[in-house]
Amino acid sequence: MRLAEIHIHPLKSCRSNLVSSALVEAMGLQHDRRWMLVSDREGFLTGRQYPRMVLITASMDDRGVTFDAPGMDSLRVEIADMREWQGVTVWQSGEFAAQVGSDEADFWFSDFLGANCRLVYTGADSTRRTRRDPEVPVSFADGYPVLLIGTASLEELNGRLVQPVSMRHFRPNLVVETSVPFIEDSWRHIRIGGVVFENLKPCSRCLFTTVDPDTATPAADRQPLETLNNYRRTEDGTMFGVNLVARSLGRLQLGDAVELV
Repeated sequence: MRLAEIHIHPLKSCRSNLVSSALVEAMGLQHDRRWMLVSDREGFLTGRQYPRMVLITASMDDRGVTFDAPGMDSLRVEIADMREWQGVTVWQSGEFAAQVGSDEADFWFSDFLGANCRLVYTGADSTRRTRRDPEVPVSFADGYPVLLIGTASLEELNGRLVQPVSMRHFRPNLVVETSVPFIEDSWRHIRIGGVVFENLKPCSRCLFTTVDPDTATPAADRQPLETLNNYRRTEDGTMFGVNLVARSLGRLQLGDAVELV
């Protein structure tokens, strides 16, 4: 098995960046989901409420991030400008501290989404931890640092759909070439290149999977979620992909061998 794709989403719910390599940190892939939008009324914002978020592109480096969106001028935000602290939440993780401070960014995103919101940042000082392993830090991801999906799982799903969907509908970090659908569910520990990961739990899916990543249009027939509900629903949700934590650090490259440990 080989590593087929690496995706990084600098802003939670933004368009993914397909990259050829990525550094694995304790918090997940470097630069992944380090930025998020929040509002006083709705808490943290995602493409579930605001599908247009998938049209935002973000290019991140060690100093900051550059955002682009249709009809908007480019926006540059420096990490050094995010000096204030604010309590935020992501699902049931409890409140933790994130950094704020760019008024320009707040106006930019509020204008694009048509909703008052604020840009927040989390870095190495984050106090948020995964629910199943309190030693593992996590960024603004839904609950765990890394999401992996096998190619055979998507192929099997698309065989049931009238209109096939792309892997981008499911927003993974890592895509592995597989020949057996959902074989990744059975993995406990895997090594990709020189990095060891532990599979903590399957990933439950929601309506965000029905948003077209190219047009930001939610599917009227609620596909592919409705089809997944027919054969992947459990007591804990409808599962597609697995949530990983890194048990060692290092760099991943496309084509890296994937081995069971």
